[in-house]
Amino acid sequence: MNLTVANLRSVGHPMKYSKGAKRAAAWLPLAAMAFAAAAGCNKQVQHAPDVWAVVNGKEIKREEVDKYYRTQVNPEGQEPALEESLSKKLNVLDELIYNEILLEKAKKLNLEASDGEVEDKFTEMKSPYTEDEFQRRLSDQAMTVEDLKFQLRRQLSIQKLLNREVVAKITITDQDVTDFYNANKAQFNVAEPQYHIAQIVVTPRKEQQIRNRKNDDATNEAEAQRKVKMLMDRLNSGADFAQLAMDYSEDLNTAGTGGDLGYVPESALNQSDPALKKTVVGMKPGQVSPPIQLKEGYRILKLITRESPGLRGISDPQVQQTIRDTLRNRKEQLLRLAYLAIARDGARVTNFLAERVIEAAGKLPDAAKTTMPQKSIGH
Repeated sequence: MNLTVANLRSVGHPMKYSKGAKRAAAWLPLAAMAFAAAAGCNKQVQHAPDVWAVVNGKEIKREEVDKYYRTQVNPEGQEPALEESLSKKLNVLDELIYNEILLEKAKKLNLEASDGEVEDKFTEMKSPYTEDEFQRRLSDQAMTVEDLKFQLRRQLSIQKLLNREVVAKITITDQDVTDFYNANKAQFNVAEPQYHIAQIVVTPRKEQQIRNRKNDDATNEAEAQRKVKMLMDRLNSGADFAQLAMDYSEDLNTAGTGGDLGYVPESALNQSDPALKKTVVGMKPGQVSPPIQLKEGYRILKLITRESPGLRGISDPQVQQTIRDTLRNRKEQLLRLAYLAIARDGARVTNFLAERVIEAAGKLPDAAKTTMPQKSIGH
């Protein structure tokens, strides 16, 4: 006899549920709830037009992209073409997406930068400028002090994360150094004498920009001579050359690095002022020159080291350091790329700007526009 619904109903007593049937009956309302929740999750969340990306539910808006974009574009230069502008904005947005992913990881690992770390970095960044110069630079990028500190906190937090997750995992062995040296010996063959030089520059005119720590600038010949005499007195009394250069040198490019010019080959000296070459060639390592008067002003030089021609051996400390730095940078770049790829794979990312660029075949003139700040007075 076949069991049908009608058959069961014709039996004079109620049907007894099996354990499986009871479990199925209990599961049905739960399943209905689950499907309802899933339907709710799959519902497309509507974002405002100014939202250009979403990372793990966190919105990245056009305003933020434009703010960083302005720091990469010369306000005095020609306005970029539409395609160039959109390409740059896509790159900026991609960086902000990665930053958001990494910042979230840093927070989870309690690696956020502290207020003290942010203030220290802010002071370091501000120190080479006068207050007026610093405010002018912020104004030119349409940024406030709060914007800058917010940016610094994010950067420092991400750097702390990468230091722990990437840099701390890098090891360079003695064998690594030996293998690199043997494979790149030509790189360590010095073809001509080289001179590692540092300088302090003093000019008898007002400079448009000063980057020494004391914002010190001689504005005429008398002031320049007094300044040079003061510097020589302090050097002869044992003051540190690099510190004096950072405090007083008027050279825009080298004051921040203690006047360091790096290694200058003899062929480059041959093309410089004869007085400079004669002074450098006649100096001993560690020696400081008397002031040299040139057309543009005065220079005080220090010869740090002199390199003779020939193959530099692997036991040379500088060769060792150069190789270790090179290998460390290579490994850090590789591990960083791998770490970023894994971090991105684990994130929920929607890039609305990229989607719109594709849909419009690149024709998005409104998205390409960025209002650049007005030039500040006195710039």
